[in-house]
Amino acid sequence: MTNIILCGGSGTRLWPISRNLMPKQFVKLFDDKSLFQLTLKRNAKLCSTQFIVSNADQYFLALDQIETSNESVKYLLEPVGRNTAPAIALSCMLCEDEEIVLVTPSDHLIKNEAEYEKVLKRAKELAEQNYLVTFGITPTFAETGFGYIEAVNGEDVKAFHEKPDFERATNYLKAGNYYWNSGMFCFKAGIFLEELKKYSPEIYSACENALKSTDSQTGLIRIKHEEMLKIPEDSIDYAVMEKSSKVKIVPSNIDWSDLGSFDALYEELPKDKNNNTQNPNHIAIDSKNNLVYGYERVIATVDIEDLIIIDTGDALLISKKGSSQKVKEVVNQIKIRGNNLHNIHLTAHRPWGTYTILEDSPGYKIKRIEVKPGCRLSMQKHFHRNEHWIIVSGTATVTVGNETRLVRPNESTYIKMGEVHRLSNEGKIPVVLIEAQVGEYTGEDDIIRVEDDFKRL
Repeated sequence: MTNIILCGGSGTRLWPISRNLMPKQFVKLFDDKSLFQLTLKRNAKLCSTQFIVSNADQYFLALDQIETSNESVKYLLEPVGRNTAPAIALSCMLCEDEEIVLVTPSDHLIKNEAEYEKVLKRAKELAEQNYLVTFGITPTFAETGFGYIEAVNGEDVKAFHEKPDFERATNYLKAGNYYWNSGMFCFKAGIFLEELKKYSPEIYSACENALKSTDSQTGLIRIKHEEMLKIPEDSIDYAVMEKSSKVKIVPSNIDWSDLGSFDALYEELPKDKNNNTQNPNHIAIDSKNNLVYGYERVIATVDIEDLIIIDTGDALLISKKGSSQKVKEVVNQIKIRGNNLHNIHLTAHRPWGTYTILEDSPGYKIKRIEVKPGCRLSMQKHFHRNEHWIIVSGTATVTVGNETRLVRPNESTYIKMGEVHRLSNEGKIPVVLIEAQVGEYTGEDDIIRVEDDFKRL
């Protein structure tokens, strides 16, 4: 069985923890493990191959979080997202027709793994009978944030329903045959493609064409940008599942959460005796029932109850519990204001390592940069800034113009505006440096890449 892991989405409802370049599935929320890592580990027990579908930035995050080199893990890189139907179709076209695939999001939490294995076994049995199987989560309360699946006769699907209002969700809960739509599926690759071709032929044809001109190497398939844009955008539910007569549902009581809000996250995190989430940086005076997240400075609360407090260094969110779904409105306002807080943290992850912004003021910016052993920055130049690099630890191989030399701890180099330059770490320990940028504009988009190991523009 092949596990298709969908890594798309930016998790805006968990801002400011989750950003476009560090979405919630890669944030290490549970015992220093991310939801992506937990998904990979959970399904590796049951699947011989795992197919990770992501964009280029998430690909490097995934590589960084997979602890060992694993030939059973393959990657499909989408230059632009076109929703779940194309992502699944492209993956299935790279499988044998008889291969059973398990489609799972990368950002869900499943705590009852014993029951999960049972429902997966049943789903596989139905898939072997040429059914398209969806997993329906047994609802525990009248949730208005999920779509529902209406079942009859146990495993037959009568209808898919959009997110309901509270009254309708309450009626669904009382009826007993309505399930939360988990976004997980199981079927033969060939059967899914037959149904896709039947009900959404435009998607099928465009995906087929896109694969004919892919940039591929061992374990990695890159779809070309212009071909991806030709694929119609649609979800698997709209494109296939709501139209097909071959759909079955496996009711699943697996202690599942999509962690789609801070209220949901609060329920899953360990608490202290006052029902505040455990946090060594939190000083609580007569405060209870709070979600407090932040590890860069001390957070003190006095006589506070039922709040969500999220501190990430560059942003502070304070919300009443029960209102955290409105965080998406905050993200919309940030986008309107034109700053980059929805996109990136103070610490940004790159395929070669990380950088942390220490100070950003008009005319200059200071960063701490860490380059992993065996990695190097792109050969690049800037039109609006000069740069001064000071090596803190490790030994860097620095190229500026036509000159290449070693730069050791407490040594520095200077790069003039417009000069082509590159830093490489040829050693066995990380290179750590302080970068001081000086210029009228120090935005991250002032980078002209001449050459890049990671094929970034």
